Amino acid sequence: MASYSKLSDLFPIQSQLDYALENDTTQEEKENLVHQYLHKIDEKDDLIIPDFEEGLEWLNTDGPLSLRKELSGKVVVLDFFTYCCINCMHLLPDLHQLEQSYTIEDGLVVIGVHSAKFPNEKVLQNVRSAVLRYDITHPVVNDSDARLWQELEVSCWPTLVVLGPRGNLLFSLVGEGHREQLFLFIAAALKHYREQGLLKNHNVGIKLYRDSLPPSILSFPGKIAMDPSSKQLAIADTGHNRVLVVSHTGQLLHTIGGPSSGRRDGNLSEAQFSSPQGVFIKGDTVYVADTENHLVRKINLSEGKVSTLAGIGVQGTDKEGGAPGPQQPISSPWDVALGNAGTFSGDILWIAMAGTHQIWALFLEDGKLPKGSDSKKGTCVRFAGSGNEENRNNAYPYKAGLAQPSGLALAPTEPWEYLFIADSESSTIRSLSLKDGAVKHVVGGERDPLNLFAFGDVDGKGIDAKLQHPLGVSWDEGSSLLYVADSYNHKIKVVDPKTKQSRVLAGTGKAGNGLGPSFLESSFNEPGGLCLGEGGKLLYVADTNNNCIKVLDLETKTISLFPIAVQQEVDAVFTTSTSSTPEVRKLPKLPKSAPVLTMPSITVSSGQSVTLFLKLALPTGTKLTEEAPSFWSLSAEGNEWLLEGRAVTGSISDLSEPISIVSSIPAAPASPDPTLTLDAWVYCCLSEGGACMMKAVSFKQPLLIGSTSQEGSVAVTLEHAF
Repeated sequence: MASYSKLSDLFPIQSQLDYALENDTTQEEKENLVHQYLHKIDEKDDLIIPDFEEGLEWLNTDGPLSLRKELSGKVVVLDFFTYCCINCMHLLPDLHQLEQSYTIEDGLVVIGVHSAKFPNEKVLQNVRSAVLRYDITHPVVNDSDARLWQELEVSCWPTLVVLGPRGNLLFSLVGEGHREQLFLFIAAALKHYREQGLLKNHNVGIKLYRDSLPPSILSFPGKIAMDPSSKQLAIADTGHNRVLVVSHTGQLLHTIGGPSSGRRDGNLSEAQFSSPQGVFIKGDTVYVADTENHLVRKINLSEGKVSTLAGIGVQGTDKEGGAPGPQQPISSPWDVALGNAGTFSGDILWIAMAGTHQIWALFLEDGKLPKGSDSKKGTCVRFAGSGNEENRNNAYPYKAGLAQPSGLALAPTEPWEYLFIADSESSTIRSLSLKDGAVKHVVGGERDPLNLFAFGDVDGKGIDAKLQHPLGVSWDEGSSLLYVADSYNHKIKVVDPKTKQSRVLAGTGKAGNGLGPSFLESSFNEPGGLCLGEGGKLLYVADTNNNCIKVLDLETKTISLFPIAVQQEVDAVFTTSTSSTPEVRKLPKLPKSAPVLTMPSITVSSGQSVTLFLKLALPTGTKLTEEAPSFWSLSAEGNEWLLEGRAVTGSISDLSEPISIVSSIPAAPASPDPTLTLDAWVYCCLSEGGACMMKAVSFKQPLLIGSTSQEGSVAVTLEHAF
């Protein structure tokens, strides 16, 4: 059996180079040192590493790659990463720039070696979604059992390992922030081996997975927020680098940014973002965590302008802050929430600063933080977190340790006055007191502050409850409950912070895209954000990897797909020259052959709900077509108040049971005799293959609303056989 090298064999040699580089100042001196080092490396024949294990799953390539075959004659950068890791994300711009500077034909190949931390990250489909979400265009191998990681004795994420044309170790860089060294090493290695005639210019069969995908309205939506006054929703359409503002019925009102990433303030039609995550909407203002631009932005809808409130546009390392927002470097803001600091007046925008594992405050008015000094309007400053990646709770906010905080929910009133935090890398929910700054544990994790591997999927109390990389939280003031996007468990959970009890609300625990019939039979795929609407009756979920928003009706216990219906493109200027451009798809018109069935009137009362049970039967010998999803659409022409707070469209994936669709009668109906219209489009094919067809039907359901207010629900079955 061949004997291979590991990183510990390289460290004694490279440490001499690293030490020498610290003492040489000119670029020429550094290049000479690296050149001498490479000559020294070439004299060694014992720095060969093992090849990739056979049978591994590859992305962005025509097939598996081998260090002995396709990658022979190349300088190879192995990026050992896991997609949950914020430090790994910080490396991606450096690798992208490296690939822009040197092509595969020049002799450079970057390979992402995905070595999972969480069990959920071992699944190929989830890695594939991450590759799309982070726009990774180099080959990625899913080393789910971390075999190469173990054989090389890699110790942490991220780690870069640079190989020579023989598959031999050249350099290793641990952690982020080594851009200058990386570019120095790669330039020197390419020059050195080109002069020796050891580089080859062949291609390696790059085939980007993203090029095979159809366009979609949403692409990996990260977060969602609702303004309770206007009932408008702000959606971070992260994969499309834009923010959408929609009505509560799904009508698209504003599109800001996209589809390509960029950094630009100005008019709504000109503004650009880069993978925005957190959003908070109040009135005509949307606050945005512009994550990969390392900025906090403000969208003023009434003025039609986008401006920068904090950040300088590049990743910062400052862990204290205190400068005016536009002068203060920040690092990967992941969520935002608007509020104040307990008894201290003045609006504050709270920021989940994932990149430095802290919570920051942006003062929108003069104010003061608990255990802090006075701050002027516009100041951006750290509130909690030492900057160390830990699960450490402490009465003093600066001494607490957070681990990639990714979601915020404000509970501003007594007896709470907390900022709840989805602390993703510790797999915990934490609370941050707005009265005294104390950071406390709510659920998940364990007592050891240095153990960031205490994850799982367990209902229970306190540390007995287990989560897996939660990304979103939403507070229901009426019930004093906290809703949690338990992202890597593909579940929505509900936490009682008073008793510290956590239980599953929705989701099977397996990645999927099913809608019911019950919450626990519905499925999600790494939901990243959520928010409450309609006074706590509805829960909107950004189902990130399914590229959609789902709505949980907490009263009827039904779940539906939230539509985004558009009549025209709004605000942003779209092009159609790239496959990543989202196309807006309108609802198709009913064919003339579709039957229109007017049902007998039903009597209902104000305060009641109407449940329509849609029961359809396919033509004999046919089945639903998965490739052309069937769906229903609910309307009430001239009486749209009937649809407020309810889903108005949804998918049809199973006809074995009736589909439940709910409408509510308000306390003061605007008309005594409105009509609900339910249209259904069904795509089916012959069971034995061959011909496919589209069938449609329209139901008209007149309502007679009585003058007496009542509670409960009135049900009616709408049935049709095609």
